[in-house]
This record gives sequence, structure tokens and C-alpha cells, in this order.
Amino acid sequence: MHVEFLDETIRDGQQSLWGMQMQAGMALPVTPLLDRTGFRVIDLAGSSMMEVLIKRCRENPWEGLDLLVQSMPRTPIRGGMRSNASVTFGVTPDALMDAWMRQLNRHGVRSFWIYDVLFNIPQTHRLAKVAKEFGSEVAGAIMFTLSPVHTDEYYADKADKLSASPDIDTLLLYDTAGTLDKDRLKTLLPAIVAKARGKPIEFHSNNILGMSAKAYLDSLELGVTILHTASRPMANGPSTPSTEIMVKNIELKGYTHNLDKSLFKPVADHFEAVGKAAGYLVNQYNEYDILSIEHQIPGGMTGTLKAQLAQHGMSDKLDQVLAETAEVRRELGYPGMATPFSQLVGTLAVLNIVTGKRYSVIPDEVIQYAAGFYGETVAPIDPNVLDRIMASPRAKEVVANPPEQPTIEELRKRYGTDNDDELILRALVPEADLERMWAAGPVKTTYPLLSSPELDQVRRLMRVARAPVVQIKSSLMNLSLKRHSA
Repeated sequence: MHVEFLDETIRDGQQSLWGMQMQAGMALPVTPLLDRTGFRVIDLAGSSMMEVLIKRCRENPWEGLDLLVQSMPRTPIRGGMRSNASVTFGVTPDALMDAWMRQLNRHGVRSFWIYDVLFNIPQTHRLAKVAKEFGSEVAGAIMFTLSPVHTDEYYADKADKLSASPDIDTLLLYDTAGTLDKDRLKTLLPAIVAKARGKPIEFHSNNILGMSAKAYLDSLELGVTILHTASRPMANGPSTPSTEIMVKNIELKGYTHNLDKSLFKPVADHFEAVGKAAGYLVNQYNEYDILSIEHQIPGGMTGTLKAQLAQHGMSDKLDQVLAETAEVRRELGYPGMATPFSQLVGTLAVLNIVTGKRYSVIPDEVIQYAAGFYGETVAPIDPNVLDRIMASPRAKEVVANPPEQPTIEELRKRYGTDNDDELILRALVPEADLERMWAAGPVKTTYPLLSSPELDQVRRLMRVARAPVVQIKSSLMNLSLKRHSA
């Protein structure tokens, strides 16, 4: 059996460990190596990444995306989209979603995963059709979560409806909390495969419980052929299993692959050095914590909860918030714990603990969810909780203003631009953030903390060197850099 790999180093890896703060210059020195490694696809783009780059890094995400795509001409680059809200946290107008899809394609993204934990499948099919205007590949995501209502039959139905569209090329089983084990996989995957119409099955599992590498191996026996992994420093913990261990594992099982293992180390060395220099997490490993099965908060969201509690001087309340998150999730009808619902449930749990009175403060987005603006809930909301939500001070106004559907021409007029790159940025962040981004100047192609006269000299030498290996020892770090011919 042949196994294909999709690289998550510069998307899910950095989202889970670095909070989406990977600037283009942090990756550009080794993206040509990733491009030559033999991955089926390299995952990269997402709206939250663009928002963080603008607000926190003062970097133009379109400019950075162009540099990264151009540095990886051999491998299809993937972008991620939520079916009805990839440009804003709430519900995004269809015209803006279509524009976002077209602009990503125009910037060279040629593979997409489209998801919605409430499974707005007609929206997914519409966006897939837009992607096909450019001949792009589309993966329809099956967002897995544990609950009494998320049965094998439930997911088989979603697989059937997703795969029915000729514009969906693969199905992506996506386990944000890393809870899938062999017992569940051996019933779930056959149910999905039976409805997939022969389309390849991808598997993405965040290794929060430390079980995902084993789940990957088990899945290969049950119909999965594409695994999502990341370079070791950017893997594990809340990220996916590492490419290094999964390649070793599948080789021991007798499976084949197309990856050039000699490129693993220079890529890993680079991201380990960058992460340490920037003060970000690398080389993470999680212990098995049964509470994670109850709340199912994705890894990246845990950092957000910690930050919210720290703002209130209540960092010691984290376990209490996690337990409250599990209860809120049940009361809200078991929404899948991925964007935006992981944020909605987690934030509401924090508010319940911080205020000391449950549901005394209700964010607008929770009201929108209860009103059905995001789609039909998987299970009914607890009646008492629904009453509290709809009795909140903001409820009447929010319910009276459902999501609008302006045309693209109306949106361009509203934001004062005919440039759809700029239109999306203006819809994404406030004008003041854009002004600060533009004032910061062009995207930097190297990361400053890794710049030194020695390293600059090595980069110059590698451009002209005939030797396959250049080694350098500096006062900052030891590096072994390889030059690989095409």
C-alpha cells in the first residue's frame, strides 16, 4: 500500500504551537526544501493567519503568501475555508466568501479544505464550485467530535452528501481533539468509506492525547491513504504527529511513500532554531489527560483560554474552566469543537467562571448560534439555557438583524476599493490595523533573530557552492545546512 503525506508544518503546526504568528521570513529559508520533499500538498493559508499577521506582526499577508507560494512551485499549496465564515468570525456574506476563494486561487493556492462543524453542505458545494473555476483540488471536511449525537450513521450521512458533488475530490476526516482510537475508527471509517464514492480519504488528528500516531496507523488498515503530519519541532502536543515518526512507522509496516527523508533534518533544525529564537513552543509532547475527552478543546484554543484567565488574574481556574467548557458544550447541543464554536463555547465558559453567575453575560455570537444564523444545531439547545440566551439584553437586537447578503459590487462600494485583495483585508481587520501594517513596510524575507554575519555569509555561499553540505558553528547555535540539487 502507498501512503501520501500532506505537510502541516506551516499551517496547523504553527497555528497550534505559535498562535499563527509565523511570518513569511521565518519559513522562506526552508520552504524550497519542503517543496522538494515529496509531499502531496503543503497546507498554508487561512483567514485567522492573515488576521494575526496584520494585527500582531504588521505583515501584509498577501505579500507573504506570494513569496511562500513562489518558493514552492512543485507542490500544490492548500488553503482552508469555513463554509460560511472564513473572512470574519461571524457569518460572512456569500459574495465575500466567493471573492476570498477566488483571490486565494489567483495568488496560487490550488488545494482547499472546506469545513463546517454544523455541515452546511450546500455552502461547501458552492465554494467547491468556485475553486473549480481554477481547476483546484477540494477536500470536503468531516469534522469529528465525540458526543451522544455524533454517531457513525451521522458521519456516514455527511460523507454521502459531501462526496455527491463532482467538485469534491477527497474527504478529510479531521479530529481536532485527537480522541479517535481504534475501537471507534474500525466502525467509523468503514461507514465513511462506504459513502465516499471511491474518493481518497485524508486523516488529520491533533495529538492532544498522545494517541494520534497510533490512530494514523490503524486508519491505514481501514481505508485512509493520506496522512497530515508536521516537521518534528512543529508537531505533537496540540499539533499533528511528526512526519519523521510516521514515515518510520509506515516503513516498518511495509507501506511505501514518496518522501525524501534526507530533507527532514535541515527543515527541523531550521524551525527549532526559529521557534527558540522567537520564544515560541517547539518539540511538544502531551500526557494523556481524560479531561480533554470531556471538553475537546483544540490545542490552539487552550492558549486563548489561559490568556483570558490571566487578564482577570484567575490563571488558577483553568481546570475549572475546562470542566465548565464540557458542560456548556452539552447545554449548547454538542457543537463540534472547531472554529468558531470552540471559541464560543470556551469564551462562554470563561465568562461563567469569571462572573460567578452562569450565562449572565452572553456574547452576540452565542445569540446568533442559538438563533440558527450559523446553521441548524446538531442537537437541541438545553431549553433553560436557550431561555437565558434569548432573554439577554442584546438578544432582541441581534435576532432582528440576521446576516446580510450584499453583492460583491455593494461590498466594494462599502469598503471603498475595487481591489479584492484590499477588500478582504478591510473586511478582516479595522482600518487602524491596516495602516500600521502598511507603515511597517514590505515583508521581510529572513527572520531578524536568526540573522548574523556568519549566517548571511553561509546563505551567500550556498547559492554558489558545489558541495552538498555546508557546516557552520556560530556563537548563537550549531547548524548543518544542506544544498540539494533539483
